[in-house]
Amino acid sequence: MKPSPPLRVATRGSEQARAQAGHVAERLGAATGRLVELVLVETAGDRLRDRPIGEIGGQGVFTKEVQHAVLEGRADVAVHSAKDLPSSWTTEGLVLACVPERADPRDALAGSTLADLREGATIATGSARRRTQLAHLRPDLRFVGLRGNIPARVARADDPDVDAIVVAVAGVAWVGLADRLADVLDVAVMVPQIGQGALAIECRADDPSTIEAVATIEHGPSRRRVDAERAFLARLGGGCELPVGAHATLDARGHLHVVALIASADGAEIVRGEAHGDGPEVGTALAQRLLDEGGHLLR
Repeated sequence: MKPSPPLRVATRGSEQARAQAGHVAERLGAATGRLVELVLVETAGDRLRDRPIGEIGGQGVFTKEVQHAVLEGRADVAVHSAKDLPSSWTTEGLVLACVPERADPRDALAGSTLADLREGATIATGSARRRTQLAHLRPDLRFVGLRGNIPARVARADDPDVDAIVVAVAGVAWVGLADRLADVLDVAVMVPQIGQGALAIECRADDPSTIEAVATIEHGPSRRRVDAERAFLARLGGGCELPVGAHATLDARGHLHVVALIASADGAEIVRGEAHGDGPEVGTALAQRLLDEGGHLLR
């Protein structure tokens, strides 16, 4: 019997992306018995590290070229950080085939704890969502931009002109730098980015054998949480440059609980809410409610 060809997994070449894709490749190999190879792809977000994400295209700058590698047949599978995958549209020809078990979705500070930040402290972050929530808590804080790969961002916490940086716990953990985190922020303090901590695996819609293969590592509870958060953002019609966040959990009975917010650009105003339900529509309904309660004025 002829052996199955290797599964080719497309990913960005950053240390974090390679670690994530390597994890997926290892799990796919164990589940299917097939050889799995990585296909490294450079994205616009990787090439233009010194420019704000919103300025170079917003959400999607880390995914488009990886998706094209699959659509063009150079790879069979695309692995993304779910937070980088646009929620307001589906790329024609692709399907979101799998969400593996999710890692920690929370944000964290490196360089200082939140409680120890001095008056007028300078925080480095490239995220409007993080900036607005911290500004709402501490109007005295000052903010500067933050780009680059995870090690470069963490190293910025050592700069004398910066008191702390804000990063995703999962991203730092993927590159083995979790010991640099000074303060992991509870969701009640900072609502995470949609899909943060989760991976999203795409395949060609006309490739049923690959879809079946990656389904072996699907984690149902994580998929339900991510789908609800993505539905929230899809209803808003925005990307990662918007100051919005959503976080879904499952209660003891398996029902979804979603907390979310929409903020003004300066963090002065925040519309926050929560909802319970059983499917992605709970995210859609919550987004509509927050828009109706004034969120549409903040966008």
